[in-house]
Amino acid sequence: MTPSDAMLMQRIVSRDEAAFSLLFARYQARVTELMRWMMCDAGAADDLTQEVFLRVWNRAEQWSGHGSFRGWLFRIARNLALNQLRSKNRRREQPLHMPSLHDEEDEERPVPGWMIDRAALGPDVVLERAEQRRMLQQLIDALPEEKREVFQMVYEDEVPLREAAKRLAIPEGTAKSRLFHARKQLAKAWGER
Repeated sequence: MTPSDAMLMQRIVSRDEAAFSLLFARYQARVTELMRWMMCDAGAADDLTQEVFLRVWNRAEQWSGHGSFRGWLFRIARNLALNQLRSKNRRREQPLHMPSLHDEEDEERPVPGWMIDRAALGPDVVLERAEQRRMLQQLIDALPEEKREVFQMVYEDEVPLREAAKRLAIPEGTAKSRLFHARKQLAKAWGER
């Protein structure tokens, strides 16, 4: 029988390395994928993935067991990525000086192609996306509690709607209605911004 995330976390609190290895194997690829999407930098994404799991190991006792472990894990990942993006935008980067072959300071030379990462998004796009994610989270946080609960279970924790209704002890139709109205309210608020 495959141990649940909750069982693994209980063992990790007791410093069970085998349990940590199982949890890491279960979620590492998904966390890395999220980090690569948010950071647009494979190296930084891999580093942050390691940091996420280091936090899980060092702070396992902070998971209360309420809600899904997956949601807690992805909140850690999202917060680390946003912090990294914020600090990256605060640091001022100096342009790379291209020495002139003729010692002519005024002569402009093109940047060699190998120095340009054409797949990476520019810092303005990365900042804009991070800001949009922050604004969306504010809008989600502003939802009434009953709508926010269903929305977060379905979209953040990836709990099927039927299971979310069962966990909240409400009829499935009520859960569908709350989810519909939450999305409608978010779309309206997003449009107004």
